[in-house]
Amino acid sequence: MEKSVVNQSTIRKADPVSLLKKNAMLIILVLVYIFFTAMTGGRMFRPNSFNSLINQNAYVYIIGCGMLMCMLTGGNIDLSCGAFVCLLGAMGGMMMVYWGMGTALSIVALLALGVAYGCGLGALIAYVRVPPWIATLAGYLAFRGLGTSILGVSSTNSISFKDNQDFLNIFSGTLFKTPEGELNWPCMIVGVVGAALVVLLIFKNRTTRLKKGYEVDQLGMDVAKCVLGAAAILLVMFKLALSGGIPTTLVWVGIVVLFYSFITSKTTIGRHFYVVGGNIEAARLSGVNTKRIMFIAYLNMAVLTTIAAMTTMTRFTAANADAGKNFEMDAISACVVGGVSASGGAGTVLGMVIGATLIGVINLGMFQVNLDANYQRVVKGFVLLAAVVFDILSNKKKS
Repeated sequence: MEKSVVNQSTIRKADPVSLLKKNAMLIILVLVYIFFTAMTGGRMFRPNSFNSLINQNAYVYIIGCGMLMCMLTGGNIDLSCGAFVCLLGAMGGMMMVYWGMGTALSIVALLALGVAYGCGLGALIAYVRVPPWIATLAGYLAFRGLGTSILGVSSTNSISFKDNQDFLNIFSGTLFKTPEGELNWPCMIVGVVGAALVVLLIFKNRTTRLKKGYEVDQLGMDVAKCVLGAAAILLVMFKLALSGGIPTTLVWVGIVVLFYSFITSKTTIGRHFYVVGGNIEAARLSGVNTKRIMFIAYLNMAVLTTIAAMTTMTRFTAANADAGKNFEMDAISACVVGGVSASGGAGTVLGMVIGATLIGVINLGMFQVNLDANYQRVVKGFVLLAAVVFDILSNKKKS
């Protein structure tokens, strides 16, 4: 008789305490959302609120993926990304409005600027060994000033993109657009396909781990993950279906998040980021090219900042001197709240997404209850501090 692949030793028993700790931020996200839904009389649950949450926080998800890769290398960050968004917006405005360059050529030129900056920054940090916070602080100080100077060609210190409909459609349009309030069936089909893929991937991963003799969760836990994941996707897509369709910003966010989730979990270079962050000297002695990893982290960050800049430009239909303000802080907050270690070597894209969503829900909720902007900063500061304290205390208990 063939020996069963599944045996008792491969099943991980559910521990309620560890389960709560592992999913603490997800639970907090749900509770915060319910709280603001009650405080706003249900406005947070309306379809247009879901649409606003995605469009207003797209830059956090995109830049957050880049910040995650930087932080994995040892808690390193990029302080220049927000100011670089301002500079890219100014350059994009000059290209498309004043120099008459086409949409496609302007996008390529902006990406080339992002790559050029990423290569220069990566070389300074990886090979010249300039500390990351100093190298990026220089950009933080210089780029906004340079961007504002370029925008000075306009009497209003801003350049409008309202006449460039192609550019707007690519980065802030709507797929399968229908009138608001009418159920968008293509949107619902996408939701069903997405929910089915979540179920398929969870059980495929379970089957693979069982075949290899790895530890897996109890079947009930995986079923619960499937139900909750599929329900979340269907709910979001149902609300978007009622708000007019799928925002193209969600497509960009989805592509970036899925790509970096695959890179960090399924590739050798992704594992190298964790190894470098865990112990850079041990990684070097093990044959990992640590300089190349640092170079890639900051090149990658610059490219993602360029994509985020284009979504920001189209969201406001203009380039202005305030574009990108505090973007770096929002990205760092999303990573830290999502469980990315401040010392490097630990963190996931999914965790960053949960952190970014929590920050977005808090921002939208406080806006809808008309909380003063100064108090909004106070709340966000305490949320960030609480996340760091929680991470430190959890690590102490583990050790």
